[in-house]
Amino acid sequence: MQLIYHGHSTIQLNTGGKSLIVDPFLSGNPHAAAKPEDIKTDAVLLTHAHADHILDAAPIAKANNAPVIANPELAAYISWQGVERAIGMNIGGTVDLGFASVKMIHAFHSSGIVDEANKTVIYGGMPAGFIIKAEGKTIVHTGDTGLFSDMKLIGEMNDIDVVFLPIGDHFTMGPEDALQAAVWYNAKLVVPVHYDTFPPIKQDAEAFAAKLEAKGLKGKVLKPGGSLEI
Repeated sequence: MQLIYHGHSTIQLNTGGKSLIVDPFLSGNPHAAAKPEDIKTDAVLLTHAHADHILDAAPIAKANNAPVIANPELAAYISWQGVERAIGMNIGGTVDLGFASVKMIHAFHSSGIVDEANKTVIYGGMPAGFIIKAEGKTIVHTGDTGLFSDMKLIGEMNDIDVVFLPIGDHFTMGPEDALQAAVWYNAKLVVPVHYDTFPPIKQDAEAFAAKLEAKGLKGKVLKPGGSLEI
C-alpha cells in the first residue's frame, strides 16, 4: 500500500490498483506538487466543508467518475456541483468501497462554506475524521480537530498503522496537543499534516517528529509529493 502526501491535509491511498483521496486541496495550495488534473482516483473522502479541504473535490470526482463520501449536508452540497455520486454518511457509520472500508469518526472543529459574494455561510454538517482499512492495514485521518479524550478510546479499539495528525495550531491543535493525541492513538507511525500552508500555521514538523521519538513513538515528516509504503 502506498500513501502519498499532497500537502496541507490531502492524503492519497493506493492499494491493489485502486485509489482514494482525502480532502483534495491542490489548486489553492502554493506548496502542492500535483494539480487536480493529475489525480487518478476511485473515491474522494471529505472530512468537513472548509475550502482548504473541499476545493478540488468536485472537479476530481467528475474527472474520475468517482463517488464523494462526506457527511449528508456536505454530500448534498457537492452533488449540486455536478457530482453524480455523492454518498452521505455520518459519524460512527462505515462505507464499503470494495477495496477499502471507511468509518467516519468525530472531530472537534467547525464546518461551513463561506459565500463571500452573498455574505452568507452554508452549514457544512459535522466535522469528522476517517478510519480507513485496506490490505489488513488501518489508517486514521483525523481531519481538522482539537484534542479530545476519545482519541485514547479510538486508539484502544483499533490497531492503527498510520495516523495523520494536524499540528498547525491556530485552526487545529498545535504540536503539544498533537503529541498527546499521538500517545493516545498509539499508531505505529505518526505523520504530521495541516501546517506551513499559510503563515498562521507555520510549524517545525521535524521538531515535532523528534518529540515523538523521545516518547517512544515513530514519526515521519513528508514533503508535498512525498510518499511511504506500509
